[in-house]
Amino acid sequence: MEIQCKEAEFLKSVSDHKVNILKDDGLYRHVRFAKPQTRCMSFDLITWPGYLCYCGDMGEFVFSRTADMFEFFRNSGHRHAEHPTLAVNFGYWAEKCLAAGGRGDGIKEYSADKFREVVEDILADDEDATDELRDAVKNEVLSAADDGPSAAHESARDFQWEGKEYFSDFWEHSLDVYTHRFVWCCYALAWGIAEIDKAKTGEA
Repeated sequence: MEIQCKEAEFLKSVSDHKVNILKDDGLYRHVRFAKPQTRCMSFDLITWPGYLCYCGDMGEFVFSRTADMFEFFRNSGHRHAEHPTLAVNFGYWAEKCLAAGGRGDGIKEYSADKFREVVEDILADDEDATDELRDAVKNEVLSAADDGPSAAHESARDFQWEGKEYFSDFWEHSLDVYTHRFVWCCYALAWGIAEIDKAKTGEA
């Protein structure tokens, strides 16, 4: 899955953020993260039994899985080459997101680059693909990549070669990627909870 926001980009954007614990009463918490004197890139984490709400400059997301959602995010993330510092799990966490709003981006969005990648992969798997076929796909299918998901799907669905539908199974492929705001939110969850733990143990 293509990642729309890099870990280093996120970490740079919160490098001057401070932790402000507004409420800490068992599973009822309200913690604010912000650079002093500005709300740019600021965010709040609010929990109550069974739920966590992330809200701030980058959108709003509500998650639900276990009674203590801080514990859920601490234990369900993983580190990879793309995010070696923060333990995140975009796919699993997306499944636990009950609501996304505030900025209209949501969790996933159509990617023209993903569309091109899928089309090119199908062509690469066709040992009989000719230069004429590749030119036709470029002119009739790939040319619709930047016209939105409906036009992209339609161009693949309607394309024919030698009287047959060439991309007959195209509907099986996802053209979506996680939005920049959702990825940023996931990084914020992993980073923010770790920062809270540091603040409460005096390590910050």
